[in-house]
Amino acid sequence: MTAIGQDTLGTRTTLTAGGQSVDYFSLAKAADKLGDVSRLPFSMKVLLENLLRFEDGGFTVSVEDVQALVDWQKTRKSDREIQYRPARVLLQDFTGVPCVVDLAAMRDAIAKLGGDTSKINPLVPVHLVIDHSVMVDEFGHPKAFEQNVEIEYYRNGERYDFLKWGSKSLDNFKAVPPGTGICHQVNLEHIAQAVWKSTAQDGKTIAYPDTCVGTDSHTTMINGLGVLGWGVGGIEAEAAMLGQPVSMLIPEVVGFKLTGKLAEGVTATDLVLTATQMLRAKGVVGRFVEYFGPGLDSLTLADRATLANMAPEYGATCGFFGIDEKTLDYMRLTGRDEDQIALTEAYAKAQGLWRFADAADPVFTDTLELDMGSVVPSLAGPKRPQDKVALTQVDDVFNADLAKLYKHDGFKRVAVEGASHDIGDGDVVIAAITSCTNTSNPGVMVAAGLVAKKANELGLKPKPWVKTSLAPGSQVVTDYFVKAGLQEHLDAVGFNLVGYGCTTCIGNSGPLAEPISKAINGNDIVAASVLSGNRNFEGRVSPDVRANFLASPPLVVAYALKGTVTEDFTTTPIGKGKDGQDVFLKDIWPTNAEVAATMAACIDRDMFKARYDNVYAGDAHWQAINVEGSETYTWRAGSTYVANPPYFDGMSMTPAPVGDIISAKPLAILGDSITTDHISPAGSIKADSPAGKWLMEHQVAKSDFNSYGARRGHHDVMMRGTFANIRIKNEMVPGIEGGMSRYGEEVGAIYDVAMKHKADGTPMVVIAGKEYGTGSSRDWAAKGTNLLGVKAVIVESFERIHRSNLVGMGVLPLQFEEGQSRETLGLTGDDSFTIRNVAGLKPRQTVEVEVTRKDGSTFTFNALCRIDTANELEYFLNGGILQYVLRKLAA
Repeated sequence: MTAIGQDTLGTRTTLTAGGQSVDYFSLAKAADKLGDVSRLPFSMKVLLENLLRFEDGGFTVSVEDVQALVDWQKTRKSDREIQYRPARVLLQDFTGVPCVVDLAAMRDAIAKLGGDTSKINPLVPVHLVIDHSVMVDEFGHPKAFEQNVEIEYYRNGERYDFLKWGSKSLDNFKAVPPGTGICHQVNLEHIAQAVWKSTAQDGKTIAYPDTCVGTDSHTTMINGLGVLGWGVGGIEAEAAMLGQPVSMLIPEVVGFKLTGKLAEGVTATDLVLTATQMLRAKGVVGRFVEYFGPGLDSLTLADRATLANMAPEYGATCGFFGIDEKTLDYMRLTGRDEDQIALTEAYAKAQGLWRFADAADPVFTDTLELDMGSVVPSLAGPKRPQDKVALTQVDDVFNADLAKLYKHDGFKRVAVEGASHDIGDGDVVIAAITSCTNTSNPGVMVAAGLVAKKANELGLKPKPWVKTSLAPGSQVVTDYFVKAGLQEHLDAVGFNLVGYGCTTCIGNSGPLAEPISKAINGNDIVAASVLSGNRNFEGRVSPDVRANFLASPPLVVAYALKGTVTEDFTTTPIGKGKDGQDVFLKDIWPTNAEVAATMAACIDRDMFKARYDNVYAGDAHWQAINVEGSETYTWRAGSTYVANPPYFDGMSMTPAPVGDIISAKPLAILGDSITTDHISPAGSIKADSPAGKWLMEHQVAKSDFNSYGARRGHHDVMMRGTFANIRIKNEMVPGIEGGMSRYGEEVGAIYDVAMKHKADGTPMVVIAGKEYGTGSSRDWAAKGTNLLGVKAVIVESFERIHRSNLVGMGVLPLQFEEGQSRETLGLTGDDSFTIRNVAGLKPRQTVEVEVTRKDGSTFTFNALCRIDTANELEYFLNGGILQYVLRKLAA
């Protein structure tokens, strides 16, 4: 049952299509009263429909809100706050476990407040896809997939029990079992409907644009299907599940015009790496990006999804595409119902959401343009996705970085114990076909298979130091690889199936062979990885690898054969064939015609129907998990995976007043581009770290540590892992790499220092540079910050999701004024910071920060309060968004 507004504008009308009659809220009728909307960007039309559907005269959405969005066309920007309600929520297991933990904790808390536990239930459909837990432990042999599945269930049994409890105890909540695929590809191929339907209070069926928020930043991939979706933190997603609207300012929209078509041998990956570099340089944080122009006609739906997927890497809220024939063709291919496809076409055309090639361009806040014919084969790296490098220049970039970034004088090569080969700087030790970005695209996946086929037929093999892996985004990929006869060739060059999940892209690359790891770490070798992922941040892919390059799947295969990034791929041979002759990249690279012909012969609708008809059933492992649903969860004593978090301890119906921040000490002073991986790593847990010591104190063997990502259901592990990235550099302890700080003159782990400050009753702040919180949507980057005792974060600029997460956890986000920074102000670890009248803050007001030096002298500087909306202020004053929602439901 869906709640809708009072429709005081009278825009509700009826549409018949696909053998069904539905009501909808007409943008054309709204235009008759409020002004022409024909040239609004498609993404803004989706927002406009959302406001019309919930317009109730003022309580939720006012007529003035709707008018403000129509009037956006005059200046193409707005400071108006709106309340947006997505149709559904998408979760994955790394972020899904803490979401379900929070919901279980809220049920306990509402019971203590005298409320009804049944109110803690999702009011919109929620799909959780378990895709982040599988690791590449086994690889390069026919049993790798089967053995990795066994290991995955052994490691994560308690987490999977808990998620199955959630699926049986929560309404509107479905869990897609492990081994099915990556959440964004499952969303693209199955869950998304382009036009969503639900039953209104009056019993009639309402049709509206399919929209979603997801607890993974790459939820934006679904924009390729014309579905408006973006990533949020888990706490914001939980609020959306429980009926709380997403509070946001009407966004600016940057139009990205595509012309021409990709040249021979150039892939969608090359295109998205180029677009990412351009958009990052343009500056699109907090803005929508919408693709338009004649070039869209030459892009497949999967190509569009690739461009939409990497919106977090270029900093945008979303990267949107309108609906057209390509959308319908993809829906038909992937097994959507024909009546749904007919409704999608009719609704999109009736609402002005259909992309006609000859229509006038929408109006945008700003635009940029790319001739796709100018795109060249590319990679990105060695540590940021926006740092595109042409294939011909990868060796030059690495060789220059060897001295500049890694302080090496010349190349090192060392022997590998027990092996007949050595290893050196720039050798590729991980080559992984991984991630939602590329493994959702048959064009680049088939190209990878054809590279493997040609290489195998010529007798090429991967270099012995390379760890190879193939982790498709859905089981359908395996079906078309097998049908095309490509999987046997991928197997022959080391790319055996290892699992269906994020694997290497999320840091689940698994360990390198011990002799390889020992040779790297014992000799300061700068090893490289090449992966078809979207993230290559420091310390993310593997603790043994410092230079990480993003590439298309066919290039991943080629680099596994080449074995190094130190030579020009286009002029030097990959290796020698079985005839003893040199083999070059051009000898194994497929033509566009070969790729297209193979795709046409091996992919069909029946594959998708067969794989998704019973998608929630799972394999024998999942079916063997015997869990009953219940109103409240019985927390397991001594668990190191799932625990009742402390957020609601001692909570009352009336929030305690927010206090001023007096004489706070810096916990960390950091540079630019601090990612959520730096703040809350997802990968391996070191034995000598605070989290590792805690696990060992609780009788967990090192072999069973699993990863930070898998342990996000337990606050004691996660707060100890906050700022624990092995590559983070705290300027308070110069020359030291890793999660360290100091307490006075005493150097220690950031967690230990934070606990000493907390014991003293001293609040803390974190200070940093530009692009703070870039990367994943993980709410633990904010939860951990809060639990360490950090009261404010002061930076030059925030990434969108992390700023929102900080507010949602009751941490004050402040932004230096233009031209000021930690450096210009000379801030040090010996300073103390005072911020007064916190309880009286207003959104986006100027805040005075008083600094006291070690010698007792003081000065002040001004900062911008990045609590952006009135709703966010309410969350902050309640101690966080979950406390706000819980009090609202309990009342």
